[in-house]
Amino acid sequence: MKYSILVNEGPYTHQASDTAYQFTKAALEKGHEIFRVFFYHDGVNNATRLAVPPQDDRNITQRWSELGAQHNLDMVVCIAAAQRRGLLDEDEAKRQGKDANNIAPGFRISGLGQLIEAGIQADRLVLFGD
Repeated sequence: MKYSILVNEGPYTHQASDTAYQFTKAALEKGHEIFRVFFYHDGVNNATRLAVPPQDDRNITQRWSELGAQHNLDMVVCIAAAQRRGLLDEDEAKRQGKDANNIAPGFRISGLGQLIEAGIQADRLVLFGD
Protein backbone atom coordinates (compact mmCIF):
# COMPACT_ATOMS: atom_id res chain seq x y z
CA MET A 1 0.00 0.00 0.00
CA LYS A 2 1.15 3.55 -0.71
CA TYR A 3 0.77 6.01 2.18
CA SER A 4 1.13 9.73 2.56
CA ILE A 5 1.59 11.10 6.05
CA LEU A 6 0.34 14.46 7.35
CA VAL A 7 1.92 15.73 10.60
CA ASN A 8 0.09 18.69 12.16
CA GLU A 9 1.70 18.86 15.61
CA GLY A 10 5.15 19.91 16.70
CA PRO A 11 7.67 17.78 18.53
CA TYR A 12 7.62 17.62 22.33
CA THR A 13 4.18 19.26 22.63
CA HIS A 14 1.99 16.44 21.41
CA GLN A 15 2.33 12.70 20.80
CA ALA A 16 1.38 13.12 17.13
CA SER A 17 4.92 13.57 15.81
CA ASP A 18 6.27 10.53 17.66
CA THR A 19 3.31 8.44 16.52
CA ALA A 20 3.68 9.61 12.91
CA TYR A 21 7.36 8.70 12.99
CA GLN A 22 6.68 5.25 14.47
CA PHE A 23 3.86 4.62 11.96
CA THR A 24 6.05 5.66 9.03
CA LYS A 25 8.95 3.53 10.22
CA ALA A 26 6.71 0.49 10.77
CA ALA A 27 5.02 0.89 7.37
CA LEU A 28 8.40 1.00 5.64
CA GLU A 29 9.61 -2.05 7.57
CA LYS A 30 6.50 -3.94 6.38
CA GLY A 31 7.30 -3.09 2.77
CA HIS A 32 4.76 -0.31 2.24
CA GLU A 33 5.61 2.79 0.26
CA ILE A 34 5.56 6.29 1.71
CA PHE A 35 4.77 8.73 -1.07
CA ARG A 36 5.33 11.84 1.05
CA VAL A 37 5.45 13.12 4.61
CA PHE A 38 3.90 16.59 4.80
CA PHE A 39 4.44 18.81 7.83
CA TYR A 40 1.72 21.42 8.36
CA HIS A 41 0.59 23.84 11.11
CA ASP A 42 2.83 23.38 14.18
CA GLY A 43 4.12 20.19 12.58
CA VAL A 44 6.62 22.30 10.64
CA ASN A 45 8.58 22.63 13.89
CA ASN A 46 9.69 19.03 13.39
CA ALA A 47 11.99 20.35 10.67
CA THR A 48 14.10 22.85 12.61
CA ARG A 49 17.76 22.00 12.87
CA LEU A 50 18.18 24.36 15.84
CA ALA A 51 16.28 22.31 18.41
CA VAL A 52 18.57 20.85 21.07
CA PRO A 53 16.70 18.38 23.26
CA PRO A 54 18.37 17.13 26.46
CA GLN A 55 20.79 14.25 25.92
CA ASP A 56 18.51 11.80 27.72
CA ASP A 57 15.53 12.70 25.49
CA ARG A 58 14.74 11.67 21.93
CA ASN A 59 15.74 14.00 19.10
CA ILE A 60 12.64 13.92 16.93
CA THR A 61 14.07 16.08 14.14
CA GLN A 62 17.14 13.87 13.92
CA ARG A 63 14.94 10.76 13.83
CA TRP A 64 12.97 12.16 10.90
CA SER A 65 16.16 13.23 9.09
CA GLU A 66 17.74 9.80 9.50
CA LEU A 67 14.58 7.94 8.43
CA GLY A 68 14.24 10.25 5.44
CA ALA A 69 17.83 9.65 4.38
CA GLN A 70 17.60 5.90 4.90
CA HIS A 71 14.43 5.53 2.83
CA ASN A 72 14.75 8.53 0.49
CA LEU A 73 11.55 10.05 1.87
CA ASP A 74 10.03 13.19 0.42
CA MET A 75 9.57 15.27 3.58
CA VAL A 76 7.81 18.53 2.75
CA VAL A 77 7.28 21.48 5.07
CA CYS A 78 4.41 23.88 4.28
CA ILE A 79 5.96 27.20 3.32
CA ALA A 80 3.22 29.42 4.78
CA ALA A 81 3.16 27.59 8.12
CA ALA A 82 6.97 27.54 8.20
CA GLN A 83 7.33 31.27 7.54
CA ARG A 84 4.83 32.09 10.29
CA ARG A 85 6.98 30.10 12.72
CA GLY A 86 10.37 31.40 11.55
CA LEU A 87 11.45 28.24 9.73
CA LEU A 88 13.35 28.99 6.52
CA ASP A 89 15.50 27.07 4.07
CA GLU A 90 18.49 28.76 2.43
CA ASP A 91 16.60 30.02 -0.62
CA GLU A 92 13.67 31.38 1.39
CA ALA A 93 16.00 33.08 3.89
CA LYS A 94 17.72 34.91 1.02
CA ARG A 95 14.40 35.82 -0.57
CA GLN A 96 13.11 37.25 2.71
CA GLY A 97 16.36 39.11 3.47
CA LYS A 98 17.22 36.97 6.49
CA ASP A 99 20.79 36.15 7.44
CA ALA A 100 20.27 32.49 8.39
CA ASN A 101 18.26 29.38 7.67
CA ASN A 102 17.24 26.63 10.04
CA ILE A 103 15.79 23.71 8.12
CA ALA A 104 17.14 20.29 9.03
CA PRO A 105 18.69 17.88 6.50
CA GLY A 106 16.19 15.89 4.48
CA PHE A 107 13.34 18.39 4.72
CA ARG A 108 12.27 20.73 1.95
CA ILE A 109 9.89 23.68 1.90
CA SER A 110 7.05 23.81 -0.60
CA GLY A 111 3.38 24.72 -0.92
CA LEU A 112 0.04 23.12 -0.16
CA GLY A 113 -0.10 21.71 -3.67
CA GLN A 114 2.32 19.06 -2.41
CA LEU A 115 -0.26 18.00 0.19
CA ILE A 116 -2.98 17.78 -2.45
CA GLU A 117 -0.72 15.69 -4.67
CA ALA A 118 0.13 13.45 -1.70
CA GLY A 119 -3.55 12.78 -1.13
CA ILE A 120 -4.15 12.00 -4.78
CA GLN A 121 -1.12 9.76 -5.31
CA ALA A 122 -1.42 7.69 -2.12
CA ASP A 123 -3.87 4.91 -1.34
CA ARG A 124 -4.25 6.42 2.13
CA LEU A 125 -3.48 9.83 3.63
CA VAL A 126 -2.90 9.31 7.35
CA LEU A 127 -3.29 12.37 9.60
CA PHE A 128 -1.45 12.81 12.90
CA GLY A 129 -2.60 15.68 15.14
CA ASP A 130 -5.51 18.09 14.89
